[in-house]
Amino acid sequence: MSEASSNPIRIGISACLLGEKVRYDGGHKRDPYIVETLGRYVEWVPVCPEVEMGLGTPRETLRLVRIGGDVHMVMPKTGTDHTDPMREFANRRVRELGKEILHGYILKKDSPSCGMERVRVFDAKGVPAKSGRGLFAEALLGHFPNLPVEEEGRLTDARLRENFIERVFAYHRLCQFFASHWKAGDLVAFHTAHKLLLMAHSPQAYAALGRFVAEAKKMSRGEIHAKYESKFMTALRQLATTRRQTNVLLHILGYFRDQLDADSRQELLGVMDDYRHGLVPLVAPITMIRHYVRRFDVAYLRGQVYLEPHPKELMLRNHV
Repeated sequence: MSEASSNPIRIGISACLLGEKVRYDGGHKRDPYIVETLGRYVEWVPVCPEVEMGLGTPRETLRLVRIGGDVHMVMPKTGTDHTDPMREFANRRVRELGKEILHGYILKKDSPSCGMERVRVFDAKGVPAKSGRGLFAEALLGHFPNLPVEEEGRLTDARLRENFIERVFAYHRLCQFFASHWKAGDLVAFHTAHKLLLMAHSPQAYAALGRFVAEAKKMSRGEIHAKYESKFMTALRQLATTRRQTNVLLHILGYFRDQLDADSRQELLGVMDDYRHGLVPLVAPITMIRHYVRRFDVAYLRGQVYLEPHPKELMLRNHV
């Protein structure tokens, strides 16, 4: 379960990825990592747009077809067009999902309903181009612009997987914060705890958010909530590169200026350099830093989400 059982992390998901037999052929696409590893920390909210809108299982296949200037969802064998029913369903279902308090969503790749990107769209001659987006995914992304969303296929990439799960946990913390009786000073504290995390993703966004927080007292609570959430989640969507991570690690090193002896400092610098050159994963310097934070009780670093943005048992930083 999540880090707070009373406020669980809830992720919407294409139902077939959990092993539900809702595919057109009566099968499923159960994903072991999603179910067995990530599933220990989250609650799932499964959705199968095609079944929920009334199509049976098994059923005729669907595909996206470009007709004029629009993309339609069509059963190629019979020519039945399900575009309008799917769009009506999708708009209604995403409004319902707004009540579920989701912190992320995992979509099924290549699906004419759930595919997030590069879904095949067929032209009038039956020639496909990987240029489409599933109709349900389109409605989901339009309705929840700040929600962390990924396809299960992209989660096989270690950096994309770490980024997505980091964003899910960050969004969960952000939602909990704005659901509390927060004040301007509380926003400063929340932002301060996430400074190094933001710096690893985008130094520009880090600086801009700092200025925003400093001027927040001039705005209404609703404006602060809307703008901070958008800026915060947009910043975290940018992948944290090795160069940016190294800059953050070196920034952290400055907090041990008076505590580390020359040999210990050189050892830590060596591990950081090994990370920079791809010889060790990010977890190596982070583990050493966490040790020194505990040993020297560095208050500012002790409060930084960057040092543990998600459960270490997920081992996400062992692969980036």
